[in-house]
Amino acid sequence: MVRIISALILAATAACAFAAEPLELVADPPDRYIVVKGDTLWGISGKFLKEPWRWPEIWRMNRDQIKNPHLIYPGDVVMLDLSGDSPRLRHAKGLGSGSNADPGKVQPKVYSTAVQEAIPSIPPNAIEPFISRPLILEPGAEIGEAVIVATAEGRVLVGNGDEAFASGIPDASIEKWHVFRPGKPLKDPDSGEVLAHEAFFLGHARLVKPGEPATLRIVQAKQEIGRGDRLLPAPPPQITSYVPHKPDGEISAKVISIYGGLSEGGTQSVIAINRGGNDGLEIGHVLALFSDRVSVAVDEDGRRTSTPIPEDRYALAFVFRVFDGIAYALVVESSRSVLVGDAVRNP
Repeated sequence: MVRIISALILAATAACAFAAEPLELVADPPDRYIVVKGDTLWGISGKFLKEPWRWPEIWRMNRDQIKNPHLIYPGDVVMLDLSGDSPRLRHAKGLGSGSNADPGKVQPKVYSTAVQEAIPSIPPNAIEPFISRPLILEPGAEIGEAVIVATAEGRVLVGNGDEAFASGIPDASIEKWHVFRPGKPLKDPDSGEVLAHEAFFLGHARLVKPGEPATLRIVQAKQEIGRGDRLLPAPPPQITSYVPHKPDGEISAKVISIYGGLSEGGTQSVIAINRGGNDGLEIGHVLALFSDRVSVAVDEDGRRTSTPIPEDRYALAFVFRVFDGIAYALVVESSRSVLVGDAVRNP
């Protein structure tokens, strides 16, 4: 997971796409900031920018730097440079830890312990559980030949540490498996088309002995597991670049699900939207959420009247997984509850 978290800080495209949208600083921004453990690039930039998701612009990073980014670590110093036409953030390696170190000067930093984790772009703990787990099953996709056919000692359901038996695992080439259950269909609210089925993640299992049936041990159970539940190989988590940037084209979508079957969400919620890679969405896109509310009143005779409320932008979401027709995003900041059906567009 450490490598995944480190990969989240890869930098982004420069300010050319936003030339017509000047960067706005917060009131009375600091001249410098010393990075501490637990910071994120989003959070650090929020100390300087009114729109912190635009941190790649204030860092003046370009596409070449995506391949060879500079990393930011606890102890590094972030400085605000106002000498040019547009504000710019610079950073230097951290302050010396000795008692004689001058806190006003940037000193070489000696890493005498294990290599520190680089500062991530967004809170990694919020999305790490969703990086490699099956989230959806797209139409026509293989749902997994491996299936649990029996449980140890005739139990109906099994949990942590219990054994289960599965068909479809003939050899020992794959040791780690995801356990899931096909869930509800995700429909496009405009066309009614089924875009995919959400995969209800149940836990992790480890292969003990291949065969027909194979023996597995449940390593971690988020929910009780039983006969008929499906298995998919658990690949090593992919190192992915999470770079916040605005979509190149216009995106018009809706929230079609709040992960976990919730009726409403908020900051740190994971949402599904009815647009994906086929529509130009990619990992790192920042999208805005707009309310789609109606005020309902009942008069003295019991008659109901509905009045649409003007649409209002209330949240930002960060796309971190993209499928053909669906994307998942983390709600990074929100001033009200997120509801299924709310509009999702360019920020």
